[in-house]
Amino acid sequence: MIIAPSILAADFSKLGEEARAVEAGADWLHVDVMDNHFVPNLTIGLPVVTSLRQATSLPFDCHLMIENPQRWAPGYAEAGAYNVTFHAEASEDPIALAKDLRRAGSLAGLAIDRDTLVEPYLDLLPHFDTLLIMTIKAGFGGQQFMPELLDKVRAARAHAKTGHLDLRIEVDGGISADTIAAAAEAGADAFVAGTAVYSAADPVAACRKLRALAESAVSTGGSSV
Repeated sequence: MIIAPSILAADFSKLGEEARAVEAGADWLHVDVMDNHFVPNLTIGLPVVTSLRQATSLPFDCHLMIENPQRWAPGYAEAGAYNVTFHAEASEDPIALAKDLRRAGSLAGLAIDRDTLVEPYLDLLPHFDTLLIMTIKAGFGGQQFMPELLDKVRAARAHAKTGHLDLRIEVDGGISADTIAAAAEAGADAFVAGTAVYSAADPVAACRKLRALAESAVSTGGSSV
């Protein structure tokens, strides 16, 4: 199970400190890049990510909510990101971009937004390392988890099993102690949590609690991931 705190919920005035604050409990650091075009919000870009890379040992899980990802995504891989995910809705040739990302040194992830069906993209999954399924509408943190979107997770996990794919299925949006078990049972094995981690008195303990809840949900009868 992968727990990936989202810096979207962190204090942007001290991002390096906030990243280090979760190192003992997190697996990845989820970095939300928004361009105020693909989504109606503006966060950080490549220069900030490059600087932040020097501040923490956590692998970066860069989620690009941007237009024209084929232009920008390889730069995040070259900057040292472990996984770079771009949106299916923004990409003209997802497979070509996945190959570019791997050549640049990162894993390749494909993101599916709230209103996008997952079925048209299932046959592309062998070309990706990660499938990120939004459980909210992309663009803002602090939104309420939408359990009906877990049907996409179930469909993707079933397809991955049928094809014997080594695929990480990640969920992003409203993940908390109250929702992570349902996401794990549906077949997710990577969980982006912003507010649930960075609003906690002890962010490391919050990460560990989320992991325990996800692992328990699977071991007691959920999907095997």
